[in-house]
Amino acid sequence: MPSSVQPAQHTNVPSPVTIQSPMPIQPIAPQLANENLQVYIRRRKRQELEHGSQSTCGQYIDSNSSLPEENIGEDRAGEVLIPNIDDSPLPIALRKGVRRCSQHNTEALKFQEWKKAVQDEIDALEKNGTWTITDLPVGKRPVGCKWIFTIKYKADGSVERFKARLVARGFTQSYGIDYQETFAPVAKLNTIRILLSLAVNQDWCLQQLDIKNAFLNGDLEEEVYMEILPGFQESMAKNQVCKLQKSLYGLKQSPRAWFDRFTKAVLKLGYKQGQADHTLFVKKSHAGKMAILIVYVDDIILSGNDMEELQKLKKYLSEEFEVKDLGNLKYFLGMEVARSRKGIVVSQRKYILDLLKETGMLGCKPIDTPMDSQKKLGIEKEMSAVSQFMHSPTEEHMEAVYRILRYLKMTPGKGLFFRKTENRDIEVYSDADWAGNIIDRRSTSGYCSFVWGNLVTWRSKKQSVVARSSAEVEYRALTHGICEGIWIKRVLSELGQTSSSPILMMCDNQAAISIAKNPVHHDRTKHVKIDRHFITEKVTSETVKLNYVPTKHQTADILTKALPRPNFEDLTCKLGLYDIYSPA
Repeated sequence: MPSSVQPAQHTNVPSPVTIQSPMPIQPIAPQLANENLQVYIRRRKRQELEHGSQSTCGQYIDSNSSLPEENIGEDRAGEVLIPNIDDSPLPIALRKGVRRCSQHNTEALKFQEWKKAVQDEIDALEKNGTWTITDLPVGKRPVGCKWIFTIKYKADGSVERFKARLVARGFTQSYGIDYQETFAPVAKLNTIRILLSLAVNQDWCLQQLDIKNAFLNGDLEEEVYMEILPGFQESMAKNQVCKLQKSLYGLKQSPRAWFDRFTKAVLKLGYKQGQADHTLFVKKSHAGKMAILIVYVDDIILSGNDMEELQKLKKYLSEEFEVKDLGNLKYFLGMEVARSRKGIVVSQRKYILDLLKETGMLGCKPIDTPMDSQKKLGIEKEMSAVSQFMHSPTEEHMEAVYRILRYLKMTPGKGLFFRKTENRDIEVYSDADWAGNIIDRRSTSGYCSFVWGNLVTWRSKKQSVVARSSAEVEYRALTHGICEGIWIKRVLSELGQTSSSPILMMCDNQAAISIAKNPVHHDRTKHVKIDRHFITEKVTSETVKLNYVPTKHQTADILTKALPRPNFEDLTCKLGLYDIYSPA
């Protein structure tokens, strides 16, 4: 370790972390480029913040965010330290050290937790019969492998478990030789929200399962060879390799192999696979009860009112795979789920706080709205707007991103509330901002859908063509909303909720509604002929019912443009967004 770099002294500080510098650090310490640095996290002193003095090199690498909070305060030298300040000049992507630990085997295995995690992984690999040791055939090329070490956290931020994973270097595989098809579906979040709305209104249970080492259960159809595990090469003959019998994390075909294996197992029990969402499986009993399963890779949600069938399903899955029963649904794909007698709230408080911490904005000044209503650039709309300029960003765009983060700091506990209602309709609000983009004058369309009174889907998208009138742009937005409503109706039908009621489309443009109901505007709508015939067909067949809604009550308005604070707060309430952490 170079003598010029000394870690700051703290009491009860964990061992230093070794980091391979990913790029030359200029101009702070050019002489240390590409060297291994041992550093601690160090917050800047208050005096440095006030006088703008330079920090030492150790301050510029945020490699270990696990520094105990009790160390925040004064160190041995009497330095006053403050939390939540990160002024590192390195890109955010290079400072995301809070979710992954060292990948170096020797360093990780110094700790008992990682030793146990590695042993558990090896036991699982042997139990599943993942490979057999054999000589490498002539003309075959083995793929490499490596260990990945991660720490899984609970919703409250506490450590759940240490996790070691052996992964294959799938990027060295060749298409047509080592693998063929790779696609595997995952659950749509829209489907999950539809299920939540049904569950709260029907008093269905919501439970969660986790498949341990899911990819190891997939059967490989191709002949794939892998190098011997790191640390075991010396005990094997020179030409020996692992012939993979089961899929392994990192292989191109592993997700597809696992999903095919899981699908066959569930269908064998008599469940029917959904067509609107292939990760949805439903089984209906003769008594009218239902058991529902949704799978996202290895995370499973169970719901329905047939408790006997759900218990049978759990037992069956535990016999086929190694299953961990997590009880009631609480934390799924970064979403925190809280349920009471009044309804269900889904939020992402931990994810937002982690994001703010990684971007150094945890101590920023909060703001009430995510976008300045005076600029032509609600969150779906804002992220869509700033993402359009990733190829040529300017300082103005960066300020827009900072504003979004400041808004997230204001409402980290705001979540989507699913409540019990008497409403049994599908309602879709569609809106558009005509020629809102000042560069190419293209319009932004948006829609939001409600199932049984609860928000389940939304979208904000820039249209691909320039519209010549507000009626035309609203008409195109109406088409997208109708397509979404039809898909939702298919999902509800597969969930046993068939209804003859039409989809209620809410539009605030009288001209667009008139075009849909009357063919008299043919000369003015020749260029939107396909959309016009599509909407007219759905209206005529009573699949869709068009309703006029005043602009001030147009819920989808928040997805098309930046709004002033009163309008913004009013529409977020109509969407069902509430801060469950705010005082009553």
